[in-house]
Amino acid sequence: MTNVLDRLPSGARVAIIRLRSLGDCVLTTPALSLLKQARPDLQIGLVVEDRFADLFTGNPDVDPILAPTASSLSRFRPHLAINLHGGATSVRLMLAAASGLRAGFGHFRFQPMYNVRIPRAQEILGVERKVHTAEHLASAMFYLGVPQRDIPRARLFAAPIARSRPYAVLHPFASADDKTWPRENFLQVAQRLEELGIEPLFVAGAGEDLSGFSEHTCFQGAPLEELKSLFAGAVVFIGNDSGPAHIAAAFGRPVVALWGASDLDNWRPWRTEHAVLASPNGIQAIEVSDVVQAIDQLTGVSVPHRSL
Repeated sequence: MTNVLDRLPSGARVAIIRLRSLGDCVLTTPALSLLKQARPDLQIGLVVEDRFADLFTGNPDVDPILAPTASSLSRFRPHLAINLHGGATSVRLMLAAASGLRAGFGHFRFQPMYNVRIPRAQEILGVERKVHTAEHLASAMFYLGVPQRDIPRARLFAAPIARSRPYAVLHPFASADDKTWPRENFLQVAQRLEELGIEPLFVAGAGEDLSGFSEHTCFQGAPLEELKSLFAGAVVFIGNDSGPAHIAAAFGRPVVALWGASDLDNWRPWRTEHAVLASPNGIQAIEVSDVVQAIDQLTGVSVPHRSL
């Protein structure tokens, strides 16, 4: 271990570069929380793509949210830049910050550009197993000097949306066919929820087509601020392994995750009640009855039993 944090003056500026996916952004928030708790005096600037910036609004662990541009980094003038992504774009941004301290994982590409090379999470945490993405990101903070402790749940901030009856959020899409449960199965689950007096709400990104679910309330391409409020008040989330499942987990909502080709150890819902359902024959083979049972177990609301 090293202690880079001890080398930072009071009130120092730290830029954390976090590019790419929705799930990665959500699972960065435990690391941000650990850093801010250890050094509340630090001004933490988060470099994030515009499409994900609203995930971090209202987060007290982030001071400015910075655009992913060289000019934004150079104006911020951080004492320490931490690259949590490791690709060519993020390295260029890190160099534009002109920080005296440049930290990144030593097993990533471009590691000669760092003067603080962070070991693998297994070495930092003292484990041999695979680690969750939240653990991987938090381990960087431990290496930099944050006292090692339990890694908290992800943190997002929004007021729950007000609706006339309890509701569940369903996200029926994923990045690949082998990660996507069939549409007709989601519709059967939605029907069961209706029988319980729970409103099924379907959500989708701007590039996803919800027309096959139009008999239910749909939120197509809704802004992240609206989606956060929606997730914050849900009775349960049901969906494929994808970014929205991590949003639900960050609000402490029960999650029923239909699992396909992703690595379960790396990406399972983090620090919330959940059921991960999978089949050796692929995601398409997961039974509706198993999802119904998981909803029952997680929410305590019994779904009427009938043949499926």
